[in-house]
Amino acid sequence: MATTVRKITLSPSRDIPFNRLVLSQSNVRRVKAGVSIEELAEDIARRGLLQGLSVRPVVDQVGAETGVFEIPAGGRRYRALELLVKQKRLAKTAPVPCVVRDSGIAEEDSLAENVQRAPLHPLDQFRAFLALREKGQSEEEIAAAFFVSVNVVKQRLKLASVSPTLLDVYAEDGMTLDQLMAFAVSGDHERQEVVFERLKASHDKQPYVIRRMLTEGAVRASDKRALFIGVDAYTAAGGTVLRDLFQGDDGGWMQDVALVDQMVADKLKAESETIAAEGWKWTEVAPDFAYGHAFGLRQLRGEIVTLTAEEEAARNALQAEFDQLSEKHADADELPDEVDERLSELETALEGLESRPVVFDPAEIVRAGVFVSIGAEGELRVERGYVRPEDEPSAEPEPGLAEEDGEAERAKAASYEGGERNVSVEPGAEQEEDEGLSPISDRLMTELTTHRTLGLRHALGEQPQVAFHAALHALTLKTFYHYGSDSCLELDLKSVSFGAQALGLNDSALAEAIRARHERWAKALPKESADLWDALQAWDGDSQAMLFAHVVSLSVNAVHEPWNRRPRALAHADRLARAVDLDMAAAGWKPTVDNFFGRVTKTRILQAVVEAKGQRAADRIEHLKKGDMAAEAQTLLTDTAWLPEPLRTLGRAIGDEPAVESIVEETPEQPSENKLEDEEERTAHNQRAGEQIMAAE
Repeated sequence: MATTVRKITLSPSRDIPFNRLVLSQSNVRRVKAGVSIEELAEDIARRGLLQGLSVRPVVDQVGAETGVFEIPAGGRRYRALELLVKQKRLAKTAPVPCVVRDSGIAEEDSLAENVQRAPLHPLDQFRAFLALREKGQSEEEIAAAFFVSVNVVKQRLKLASVSPTLLDVYAEDGMTLDQLMAFAVSGDHERQEVVFERLKASHDKQPYVIRRMLTEGAVRASDKRALFIGVDAYTAAGGTVLRDLFQGDDGGWMQDVALVDQMVADKLKAESETIAAEGWKWTEVAPDFAYGHAFGLRQLRGEIVTLTAEEEAARNALQAEFDQLSEKHADADELPDEVDERLSELETALEGLESRPVVFDPAEIVRAGVFVSIGAEGELRVERGYVRPEDEPSAEPEPGLAEEDGEAERAKAASYEGGERNVSVEPGAEQEEDEGLSPISDRLMTELTTHRTLGLRHALGEQPQVAFHAALHALTLKTFYHYGSDSCLELDLKSVSFGAQALGLNDSALAEAIRARHERWAKALPKESADLWDALQAWDGDSQAMLFAHVVSLSVNAVHEPWNRRPRALAHADRLARAVDLDMAAAGWKPTVDNFFGRVTKTRILQAVVEAKGQRAADRIEHLKKGDMAAEAQTLLTDTAWLPEPLRTLGRAIGDEPAVESIVEETPEQPSENKLEDEEERTAHNQRAGEQIMAAE
């Protein structure tokens, strides 16, 4: 006999006046965190009540209905309606659609309504936002309707625009939301699908890997090339910019690299043509030059244009206002916005007046050239006035040599070297073969000057101060004038460029500091090489020593190269580092994903974290993939002084304060006449330094 299936009877629904409804103590939702009554009230006011309340009749002591209904499920909706009533936007007797139940347990109804509720899949929300957008609603209108920020709407629309193939994979839980957000960096569906296929064969499927694959080859908007041409100009030229709406992207990525390079080349060319019109013999143009690209070239010394009377008066007025504002707010913990803005304006104006243009001799311009490139911050970098060796003017004849013919030159030379004068011969007297004194032969001249050279060597070896002066003179000529023939000392100075070993080195803080120091010394030196000896002799010992240190420092080469084994030279570099108490952390070097962590093994990353932050910190990131581990290590070690072994100085603990300044901040434009107040302390300091170097040897 067939069993009859019992049919389900649904609870009836009816409209109940609002003033006949009360909250039930059986409602299981007690925690109000994250519950927004105001937003729901606004949504009901906009759309009406989309879901009715679940209610139960309230009975008296004998079980008769009182006409009042309690709400075990739907309390938030009731409170929203109550708020609208209080705001007089809803009548107290307005009918409320309700489902009336009289069986079961009230607490069970409340629990079931919340537990059985299936949250909307994120993809459905993305597509719903997209549908609203396609039906004409703006991003602002969608944001206002659902009480979210405009950026959230943009993010949802961006996710909905990912390749449908990838969205289907996400819908089937084939990828995480973080991975989908990474794919949203690019709007190219074909590119997204290619990267997804590549990802299948990769063991590392982290979001950062996806972003890197999608943006590889693109130019970051923070790149100096992008800053040079400007993102707006690039987009106006038809270029596309990839943006990441889900994490910081430094302005995004310029996808059309060929367009970027072309725009950079065109702008550099236009700038170089303007500069070439000044009359320079040559211009070299490139987005970047290797560090040391100008070594071996003589740099012209131009004349700085002085301030006019009007400019001097303006500078004094600006400086007075700056000093007055600074003094007035010296004790303030925080400057008012208008004061801070005005001080910045004054600083900019003063810098503009202090940075005076340089005028070069037209006769020198025609044999010199200019390097045109891009600075670290995207500004145009122009390095004017460099003379190549082959463009140097021919050496002028030595003073005193005759200009008539070679015979007269030799006669004058012989007269000069021998200290004798030609004399007239009386008639009838015995005369020389050529009716005059014979010039000294070249061979004899060589022999005599050889003896003189030995005499100079011996005498110079007995006078260390003169020897120091002569060496400083010779090396300074090589560094700033490149007239090696102006000195009889056979000293040489080589400086190696490092463009191939470390890209971007020319834009580093250390390179900029050395360049600025070099320029300050160049301004302090005389314009003509012939005046250098006397100028150096007039300087005090401290100024001479500082210039000597700068010149010698340019010859340091402590680079490890696999094809050029120099173990003794590198060992000496370690000794030199100890002697100067080198601290690369204080000099500004910090470990990052690009310069260290992304290029070593996970074991080395963990070792670095252990050394800098301890074992517990390393344990917290040990489970991460290589890329994430490298990024976390960079964050952990940002404020530490940790250095990899090749950058450490033996005997110096990580984080020690440097004993000497690693970067010279100021070099006097003219040598100082001031001496150390305590001469004994200075002598003792020099002795200690000498002992330290001798101990290192």
